[in-house]
Amino acid sequence: MLWLKALHIMAVIAWMAGLFYLPRLFVYHCQAEPGSRQSETFKIMEKRLLRIIMAPASVVTWALGLILAYMQDIWFEPWFLLKFALVVLMTYYYHLTVRWARDFASDNNQKSEKFYRLANEVPTVLMAFIVILVVVKPFS
Repeated sequence: MLWLKALHIMAVIAWMAGLFYLPRLFVYHCQAEPGSRQSETFKIMEKRLLRIIMAPASVVTWALGLILAYMQDIWFEPWFLLKFALVVLMTYYYHLTVRWARDFASDNNQKSEKFYRLANEVPTVLMAFIVILVVVKPFS
């Protein structure tokens, strides 16, 4: 089980790194003229980050997380239920970043640089609460 936990933590770190970095790329992408060389470079960076790092990391995070929850039989622990809900929210946010990347890829972004600066804070807040729930296990 310790090996699974270690792999789960590594996958979470990779996924979170992408969730922190991709919206920051969007901030800079907003500043690039659509169709410019800079914009096309951002499109490549965003696509590779999503496909090579974030997508596999999210799948591994979820798979190992569910396996670990099963092995520890923690499905109905109050802290786990709240953590699970926050991970679902994190996954929803991840899918929003996929949609935003598609908008940039088709030169159809309608959101502002300020929007992406604010959106960039969402995974940090969710991650903080998730870590507290996992380490402290309140409500137990």
